[in-house]
Amino acid sequence: MTVSASLPVLGFVAFSGTGKTTLLSQLIPALRERGLRCAVIKHSHHDFEIDKPGKDSHRLREAGADQVILASPHRTFWVREGDGATEPKLADLVARLDPVGLDLVLVEGFRGEAIAKIELHRPSLGTPLLCLDDDQIIALACDEAPATTLPVPQLPLNDVAAVAEFVQHWLQRDPG
Repeated sequence: MTVSASLPVLGFVAFSGTGKTTLLSQLIPALRERGLRCAVIKHSHHDFEIDKPGKDSHRLREAGADQVILASPHRTFWVREGDGATEPKLADLVARLDPVGLDLVLVEGFRGEAIAKIELHRPSLGTPLLCLDDDQIIALACDEAPATTLPVPQLPLNDVAAVAEFVQHWLQRDPG
């Protein structure tokens, strides 16, 4: 499946509590230092609020608007109400991005999507390795070496510069 015809998409997958958001929040500045401009799409299994009660965007959404866009010279914010059951499609979310000024889309979650992915793994958590069953995983970032031979290269999870270098080389080899 092709998620984007114009932008390379790279997922970061792991079981909850492994540190996906922590790594991405450190990786984005490291990629920016390398001249890469990134968008991020994050999947959540939970309901969430991002606009504040009492603010205009929240009032309009609560009034029944299915989509709300709040725009200013500083940022643009888009919210689409879901039905509480249907998972959003990654391809639809990527299509909403403005590709001008972007080099890469980083995706947190969406484990089942057919995109290139880096798995994060901490053996101390006792979770299974995803890379043994997912041929879309291109690398494993872990904090200690797993006890098994792996079909993908290993990256040091706590070395953001090494992960950024791997992403940059992947992007040069497979620019989308």
